[in-house]
Amino acid sequence: MKQYIEEFIDYIIIERGLSTNTSESYNRDLIKYDSFLNKSIDLVDYIDIEKYIEYLKKEGLSESTICRNIVSIKNFHKYVSRIYNKKDPSETIERPKIKKRLPSVLSISDIDNILNINTINDFDYRNKAMLELMYATGLRVSELVSLNVNDVDIQNSVVRCFGKGSKERIIPIGDIAIDSIREYLERRSSMLKGYITDYLFINNHGNKLTRQGFFKILKIIAKKQGVNKSFSPHTLRHSFATHLLENNVDLRIIQELLGHENISTTQVYTHLQNNLIKKNYDNYHPRSKK
Repeated sequence: MKQYIEEFIDYIIIERGLSTNTSESYNRDLIKYDSFLNKSIDLVDYIDIEKYIEYLKKEGLSESTICRNIVSIKNFHKYVSRIYNKKDPSETIERPKIKKRLPSVLSISDIDNILNINTINDFDYRNKAMLELMYATGLRVSELVSLNVNDVDIQNSVVRCFGKGSKERIIPIGDIAIDSIREYLERRSSMLKGYITDYLFINNHGNKLTRQGFFKILKIIAKKQGVNKSFSPHTLRHSFATHLLENNVDLRIIQELLGHENISTTQVYTHLQNNLIKKNYDNYHPRSKK
């Protein structure tokens, strides 16, 4: 099955334009699937796939991880069936319905605390520029660390990024974030330590900053700034969208800014807003409780 997996991964990268992270996830899922079955693709039937799904459940994997594996398997067999005219043993396998969790969101005061960084050294300026830019644009952390210097147009106050499926989008940047980026760029050359790189945000070795590196920095800053809530880099993206919605920005505009292909993905933020309205009603209406 290895040959078919390699061809399928090439297909989703080259023809479908899926991101590196997505294609790597597909590859990991399918290699594990192949290792479990250990048989020719012509001998695989739906019972084998069901046994594999049960195996994943016994491993204690989350519903979302199991669902992702099923999607990988179904898309793989669908591709092989279409290209090589083979049977599709996954055709009757249903995708499990996942109960969507509402994303965690920081309050505006928490955001202000995190962004209120005392800029003393070059890395403080870098950290402030990263966080200001992320909250100002709603970028994914993978998009943030992949930015090149030329992707930020300071004069026109916009940033160009490539999201899922390598789709380009142009996002406006507010004045505060622009000022922070400008101040960081004035110091960036001294942080390169002899390296030459086009990446906008660099680590203490003069190389590209990783997603893991950004997360570590964020946790340190949050603790230092007295924000003790549990959150991730994606929380800044959720907070960006929620705060826009609370200020009556049209959902379609938020969809464009976030780079969501489907409006249903963006609609999760309306649930957050409804929860907030209900909470405020319960807290402040004089006859909301008995």
